[in-house]
Amino acid sequence: MKIIVNGVELELGAATLAGALEALDYAGAVVATALNGHFIAARARETTLLAEGDKIEIVAPRQGG
Repeated sequence: MKIIVNGVELELGAATLAGALEALDYAGAVVATALNGHFIAARARETTLLAEGDKIEIVAPRQGG
């Protein structure tokens, strides 16, 4: 299915947000995620289903000061 990840349209076979992160090599990474503009907690990614055209945002934390 076609999913938009950080503004880029991709073809992914993942059914869940956790599966998409794994397919995109983010498995185990500390990131924040949003699906269609709504924050998704890490513990909810396994049960968050994806649909054609969904928009995923993946943000890595930054350090600095």
